[in-house]
Amino acid sequence: MTKVLIHPSQNNLIELQGEYSFPLVALSIILSCIVTYTAFVMNNRVQSNSFFHRKFWFVLASIAMGFGIWTMNFVGMFAFSLPIAIYYDRLSTIVSIIPAIVASFLAFYLANRPQKSIWDILTFSLVIGIGVSTCHFVSMLGMKTEAIYTYKRSILFLSVAISVVIPIMASVVFLKLQRYVESRTLHLCMALALGLAISGAHYTWLSSMSFYLPKHYSPHPRIFQLINMDLLAVFVAIGMTLLLSFLLLSSLMDKYIEYRASYYDALTKLPNRRLFEQKIKKTEFPQSLAIWHLHGLEHVNREHDYQFGDKVIQQLALRLRALVPSMMELYRIDGHRFAFLTHHIDGVDYLQKEMEAVAEYLREPLIVENYEVNISAVCAISRANNIEETANIYTNAQAVLNYSSIEFNYEIIHYDSTIHTYALGLEIVEDIGRAMEQEELFLVYQPKVNVVTNKVTGVETLLRWNHPTYGFLSPGVFIPILEENNRMVVVTDWIIEKVCRQIADWRNEGVLFQQVAINIPGQYVTSSRLLNVLKHKLDKYKLESHLIELEITETSFVKNIEEAIRAVNTFRQEGFSVALDDFGTGVSSLSYLKKMPISTLKIDKSFIDDVPHSEKDSSIIKAIIALGESLDLTIVFEGVETKEQVEFLATTCESPIIQGYYFAKPMKVDELVQWSKVFEQPSKIPSRT
Repeated sequence: MTKVLIHPSQNNLIELQGEYSFPLVALSIILSCIVTYTAFVMNNRVQSNSFFHRKFWFVLASIAMGFGIWTMNFVGMFAFSLPIAIYYDRLSTIVSIIPAIVASFLAFYLANRPQKSIWDILTFSLVIGIGVSTCHFVSMLGMKTEAIYTYKRSILFLSVAISVVIPIMASVVFLKLQRYVESRTLHLCMALALGLAISGAHYTWLSSMSFYLPKHYSPHPRIFQLINMDLLAVFVAIGMTLLLSFLLLSSLMDKYIEYRASYYDALTKLPNRRLFEQKIKKTEFPQSLAIWHLHGLEHVNREHDYQFGDKVIQQLALRLRALVPSMMELYRIDGHRFAFLTHHIDGVDYLQKEMEAVAEYLREPLIVENYEVNISAVCAISRANNIEETANIYTNAQAVLNYSSIEFNYEIIHYDSTIHTYALGLEIVEDIGRAMEQEELFLVYQPKVNVVTNKVTGVETLLRWNHPTYGFLSPGVFIPILEENNRMVVVTDWIIEKVCRQIADWRNEGVLFQQVAINIPGQYVTSSRLLNVLKHKLDKYKLESHLIELEITETSFVKNIEEAIRAVNTFRQEGFSVALDDFGTGVSSLSYLKKMPISTLKIDKSFIDDVPHSEKDSSIIKAIIALGESLDLTIVFEGVETKEQVEFLATTCESPIIQGYYFAKPMKVDELVQWSKVFEQPSKIPSRT
């Protein structure tokens, strides 16, 4: 029951004591937290790539935050009741959302500044407080009642203080914990704190109000132009539903677009090589693979132009897609290669039959823009019946296509280990000298980024081969062959020379990538020749040893642990960093890790692929991180491709170094320098003393 009390100092007035509907109070607080969290999620899109422009998310986040403040005020006002009628002017109630949106816009502008100081935090909180208070004040101006109301100043100031102090505390905690706690959890806690601040300020403001009526009160006959509560409630519900639905839809759209960009070819819309490589690693047997190599596309481009060549590829892809049966998958794995993958029980026989139909189609001229185009081709088929064969199914098909006497006459050739592997290996070994001299062999560099500082901490050197006959050879094909024939030692010396020269060139240009990593083959790690080559090249180009990091595979240690440890000790004493590459793929890593005098631990991509969705892989990563940090090692994560992976690693590891397509692909020198100018301001390299 509502109580009516006679004010002791006002004999001609009576004070009205209001009541609160606690379900509506709870609803107002919940709505405030939900919409505030939605605003934080939208604002987070400003920092990441999205289907929509970052400014769109910035404005939408401001509207969402302002809508949350206003919604809380709206529901909170109707949660309060007096023993007389209270109405709200339509215009004033709707206009009260403007200061909330403006304040939210200014607050998010401050929150998105690259460098945040304590003054930014104070200003952010002050702006939020002013926005909350102004929104409430304007909405109260629209309140229509015949009661006289006054404010208790001390409580009124307290409500403003609540709307400012709580955001300050939440912002400080957010900045302190953002390195250690998952961002989603922090945003949830921040939204909860701001939601409580907004609602706390509102109800504290209401408690500062006192309402009075004359003793002999009778209702005034005047009728106000008043707001329809039911209609406004519907408006609020629709607004919230649209905001949350759009957020969900845009998230799904962003994930879909990111997936399509990463795993589908832009020209043909077919799955690309990255998705293909993931699929062939799955343990599904039997697994049969056919690769069509199209010959003469460069001639088409030269005779016409690249736009015409693209149309030829598109038409080929459309026809090949039409020929693919339901039991088979089609990929474009290279500029001139299409792959067919099947798990059909009949395996190779089934694939042979289907590829014969493809061969018949390819023999017919294509009609593109009224031109007849003839494309010659050859097909390679390989098969895997177990996990060991799966690892080589793609390599075997490439060995067929790289065979020296192959002819592009639409023939379908099955892999034969007695013919193709030997022929390809022999040709690779024979051609490697020419490849180094004529620069068919070249280097690309992939950046490594510290997520905490958002700085490039170094680059890894990767080897590529553009063969004059076979085109781009996969490192997974030619490096094992060179290692088996003891030619990687010579190639590694060539790489060291190239890298040292490049670092010297960067120094002259005033560019630094801090440290350049070079992969060292297992058989070369323990050789005294390696240290001599390194010292000679550093002296030749006047470089310091700390600019080079040697990446050594785990299997190098496993094969001869004692000699490897002695060799690495020597490298460390000379000032080189040493990274243990592909950690987790060996069999003795944990038992020997504490003995290895390494400086860096590189986590293999296979452990990263399924985090954070796989609890098992996530637990393994956490255990490896804990082990590495306990040994005071720098931890580098290879093959990181998604935002979810980055966020998981950033909240799990104290100072994670990320290497992968999320930040950048392996790039040639000019591309790398241009990328670095956009990513961060390059530093100067100190002169050698």
